Amino acid sequence: MTDRELGVRDEGTALAVTAGEVEIARYVHRPDAPDAEAPKPYLHPLRALSGAPLSSYRPWDHRWHKGLQMTWAHLSGQNFWGGPSFSAERGYQWQDNLGHMRHVDFAAVSADGDRVTVEETLHWITAAGEHWITERRRLAFHGVDARRGLWALDFATELRNVRGATLDFGSPTTHGRPLAGYAGFCWRGPRSFTGGTILAAGGRGGEEMMGEQADWLALAGQHDEIDGGATVLVIAGRSSAAVPIKWFVRREPFAVISPSPSFDEEIALAPGGTLELAHRHVFVDRVCERAELDELGEEFAL
Repeated sequence: MTDRELGVRDEGTALAVTAGEVEIARYVHRPDAPDAEAPKPYLHPLRALSGAPLSSYRPWDHRWHKGLQMTWAHLSGQNFWGGPSFSAERGYQWQDNLGHMRHVDFAAVSADGDRVTVEETLHWITAAGEHWITERRRLAFHGVDARRGLWALDFATELRNVRGATLDFGSPTTHGRPLAGYAGFCWRGPRSFTGGTILAAGGRGGEEMMGEQADWLALAGQHDEIDGGATVLVIAGRSSAAVPIKWFVRREPFAVISPSPSFDEEIALAPGGTLELAHRHVFVDRVCERAELDELGEEFAL
């Protein structure tokens, strides 16, 4: 196997994705997590081609943060994110509303050396045991470039409302907390990336990107223990909802990025309706300057 060849190994509760001898991603589809963390599949650890770490798992401040995962804190009163729920009247409080995303099966898992593709069915189950969403998820690992030290992950999903009533997809911001519109596919960076650099399309950057629209956004940070740093570039991609994708991003007190589909506007999904989302992440084995990110943003645009 060359340093560019992609492969996948089934380990029962997880799929291990490799580029040559390096495990660049582990997709845990049957997590062992308490109900308080709203159990769901996640990608951790994520690694650069060098093996450098690019994600964190169960950090002390938010035990329900796990690498890169599909989440939703406010869904018609249910919390599929984990932890306490926010309301304007009470702030954050623990409630008996924590659902989970249950892996049903893999429609396909394939590898041809250049790409690993995973197609999965999941059910979103409420705290009361009701099946509200059937999800068809597709992960594609590709674009390995040893010379430039990068690889890419595509995430696409179809969320079909099987509740029999409208589903309202929101966020803490839609429920009264300013600049806290986290929702959807969310990445939690390593602790060492705290204070890193945020850059975005159109010459913009910094934490003022919170709640803004941009075709792409990147966060670069330094590693502990090993020399150098890395960059995580996220392409906003597409949403089938009329609500625009806006960025939830922080570098303090920790590094986090989510292309939020419902940052400050709720999405109402009718019974039988489907919400479609598509995003792309590019993991680069060094700290990138703006000029390179502009080029990568164009090259990897969805």
